[in-house]
Amino acid sequence: MSLNVKERRNKGGTVLVATGEINSETSGQLLQSLLPLVREGRPLRIDLTAVTYVSSAGLRTLLVVYREAQHAGVAVTLYGVSEEVRFVMSATGFLDFFETGEAAAAQSKAKPAVKTAVAR
Repeated sequence: MSLNVKERRNKGGTVLVATGEINSETSGQLLQSLLPLVREGRPLRIDLTAVTYVSSAGLRTLLVVYREAQHAGVAVTLYGVSEEVRFVMSATGFLDFFETGEAAAAQSKAKPAVKTAVAR
């Protein structure tokens, strides 16, 4: 399975919408998409509504993003975390690192999409 990411900017910050699986094959691409956004210093919202699976490599990627955001003083919020992904993140303690919200659709309606990338 591949991972598709779309980046949108609005007045409140940047929204990254992920679709697919975050695993050992796709986590590097996700990291390359997220780190520059964190380094911009704007609030970052990661919409995981359409993410069906997160492996340990995906969790590691999110941890790296969290640490970079803490260092940069950037707020990172996860939206649309499915029950399956929430369970894995909660059981491993990763959910405690992030603010979560369910209103991703409202946050991600900013147009236009700035960047789209697909990992296979």
